[in-house]
This record gives sequence, structure tokens and C-alpha cells, in this order.
Amino acid sequence: MGEKKIMVVEDERIVAEDIQRCLKKLGYAVSIASSGEKAIRDMEKYPIDLVLMDIVLKGDKDGIETAGIISSNFRIPVVYLTAYSDKEILERAKITGPFGYIIKPYNERELYTVIETSIYRHEMEKRLRDSEYLLAATLRSLGEAVVVTDKEGNIKIMNPYAEALTGWNHGNAAGKNLRTVFNITSEENGEQVEDPVKKAIKEGIFYGLSINTALVLKDGLVLPVDIIGSVIKDDNDKVIGISFIFDDIVERKKMAEKLGKR
Repeated sequence: MGEKKIMVVEDERIVAEDIQRCLKKLGYAVSIASSGEKAIRDMEKYPIDLVLMDIVLKGDKDGIETAGIISSNFRIPVVYLTAYSDKEILERAKITGPFGYIIKPYNERELYTVIETSIYRHEMEKRLRDSEYLLAATLRSLGEAVVVTDKEGNIKIMNPYAEALTGWNHGNAAGKNLRTVFNITSEENGEQVEDPVKKAIKEGIFYGLSINTALVLKDGLVLPVDIIGSVIKDDNDKVIGISFIFDDIVERKKMAEKLGKR
């Protein structure tokens, strides 16, 4: 993977060079910025894996303000270097979401540990974000209505097809019970069918609730659907939610009726 690139933002030259020597000894590539403004300019030119930021900097931007800009604009992890343990300063620094603090005077082992754990945490968070982006893109592209609820049946996720099908947008539907948004009935008698949430939890996965299941839309239109439900479990095999797929089968039923008349 190559050397990790660390930027040290420190306006005391002797301190900055001492940190640089220590980091190079630990196997990192190191650059130094003497001000918040220079750090931001350099970051626009060169790739950086982590920033060691002195909280108290001379210039228009102190370390906390600079860290806020870096976190927002570059998504690069920031670890604060500070000789201060003042509660007010630390509370202000906390808002920028730092990955850690190193109190001066530091030792080599502490420096290495904080840097490595911060880089690892940042990489894990990036993987999680990437997975979420891929999941969101997949859900958007599906040609069926997909809904995810918690284990109580309250809606957490709806894809665009589900929004179009029900007339509810995700913002209005989120937190509402599945049966409030998806009024599922029997097409034959209009009565509500078995609770899909309870069925999924009981069976783990199901394919269809009953013969001729229908979805009653906001405008009163009754739409025949197939429903698949499956539980979502955590690493301890505990149910944390349920995913549902609602498939509009109007065309399928029309085709079946045509074939039946032949």
C-alpha cells in the first residue's frame, strides 16, 4: 500500500521538525504546514492520509477552524496535537469530529498507536460509506418496490419504486408502520391479510401472504401484488429488521387471463 502520508500542521518550527523526524523513523512520509491556510492549500495539491493538527496556530485560522474545513471538504482524518487540556477548548475541538488527541509532550509509541488506529478507523468508515452508496444505488435501480423496516415494522428505507407505487415519499413514510403505508388486503374480500412483519419473523422468509393479495393505494386503486419478506439479522443472529419486495403483477394477471380464455 506504500507509505502513509502525514501532514503536520504546527507553527513552531523546532516542534514540527522534531515530529517530522519521529514520524519518518516510524516509516511515514511527512509534510509540514506552518499555518492553517498553507495546510488547506497543500491539501488541494497533494494526497494526505492523516493530519496532525496543533490546536493553537498563528494566523487567521486556528487549528480547530482548519480541522473543520479539512473534515468537511477533504474527508481526511484529523488528530489534534495539544499542550492544553482546557475544557472549553476541547469542547470546541470535539465539534469538528477529530479521530484522536495527542497531548504534548508525546512519546513515540503513543504517536504511532493514535495514527494507526485513526487511519484504520477512517478506512473502515469509508468502506461502510461505500457499501451504503452501493446499496442505495442498487435499491434505486430495482424494478420492484423495496421496503425495509425495523423489527417492529416501522419503515426505515423505501426505494423510488415503492414511493411511486404507494404515493408516499420516504420522508413522510419513515417511522410509520408498514401497514399504514402499505395497506395490504385480500383482493377477493377486501379484508386485511396476515401481518407481513409477524410472518417474516415467524418464518424467516416468505413468498406471498395469501392468494390474490392486493395493495390498496392512496387514491383507492386496488393493485394485485406478490410480496416477499425476509428477516435481517445481526452478527448475533438477532432479528434487527425485515426487508419486503412488492411486485406489481397486473400485467402477469392479464396475461394469465388471456391464456385462460384460449
